[in-house]
Amino acid sequence: MPTQLSDSEKLNWLRLSQTENVGPVTFRQLIERYTTATVALEALPELMRRGGRRKPVQIYAHDQAEQDIERAQAIGAGFVMHSETGYPPLLHHIASAPPLIWVKGDLAMAEQPAVAIVGARNASALGAKFTRSLARDLIDAGLLVVSGLARGIDTAAHEAAISRTAAVLAGGLDHYYPPENEKLQRAIAERGLLISEMPPGTAPKAEHFPRRNRIISGMSKAVIIVEAALRSGSLITARFANEQGREVFAVPGSPLDPRSEGTNKLIKDGANILTSANDVISALQMAQPGRRDTFEEPIIHHPMLSVSDNDRGRVISLLSPTAIETDDLIRESGMNAEAVITILLELELAGRALRHAGGRISST
Repeated sequence: MPTQLSDSEKLNWLRLSQTENVGPVTFRQLIERYTTATVALEALPELMRRGGRRKPVQIYAHDQAEQDIERAQAIGAGFVMHSETGYPPLLHHIASAPPLIWVKGDLAMAEQPAVAIVGARNASALGAKFTRSLARDLIDAGLLVVSGLARGIDTAAHEAAISRTAAVLAGGLDHYYPPENEKLQRAIAERGLLISEMPPGTAPKAEHFPRRNRIISGMSKAVIIVEAALRSGSLITARFANEQGREVFAVPGSPLDPRSEGTNKLIKDGANILTSANDVISALQMAQPGRRDTFEEPIIHHPMLSVSDNDRGRVISLLSPTAIETDDLIRESGMNAEAVITILLELELAGRALRHAGGRISST
């Protein structure tokens, strides 16, 4: 992808990334296909029509993108595109890497080796105390501490690592969530780094939090879970970390404490046991540099690749509400990979197909 872009192309990069049905994987395919966001935006209506879209195309407006930039500038923030300096290096390589991230604070921190600490919002006193000690030891070892600015464990991690921490937000950088962490969020903006995939002005919604979690794990060499119930967002972060090839560490806890059920299960399932910062520091010293996700979509080199209605119908008939691996879909269709990827691109843009983690796809 290009690193030096004109102002108009940067604006169109933002517009394309915010356009309806254009997720991170689809965005990357469009850029690979059409080279620039400007040309990709021009191609969208026809691609959506081929995919069977009936409603008018909702392309992110030029004026709205300009307002996003102005709103960011008003709070001292900006955005960094996927291949620009300042984009976290490990995050760059995950399959669902955001096309751009909004940032505020010390952007140089994004280049530093990072470890994520996440856990229960209703943290125990001991859990919070251990987290603070852990975070201090990690920054003393030269590591950046990454978390999600949630109540409980996240808050403890950020507070203890305030001079060397990055907070990934679920909403825009101008939203304070939870409200009681406004002072902490402001402090991180001054001394650390704030990151969000969402434009300024975006209020956090439930569906934003898993997207935030895959950024937390994606930019980190390892993810530490301190406390987590069995139905915890922290376990979603751990799942993303496993898919991204990151090391996962869990702090064991009492079987009588529901906040330890998730971490104890992670350990049973193969996560590393963590009892001190040295456990993760030692593991990272022995580990290879951060690995890519195992899933990579084939690159499309033919912008005008034509597929027949019969081929399109064949792929549609093979899709169901249950997600299937893209490779399996290609195999079952008997078609070449580029044709299937082209059809899936059209269907997703039309809102008739939905991408899932690990390169799986389903009908909507």
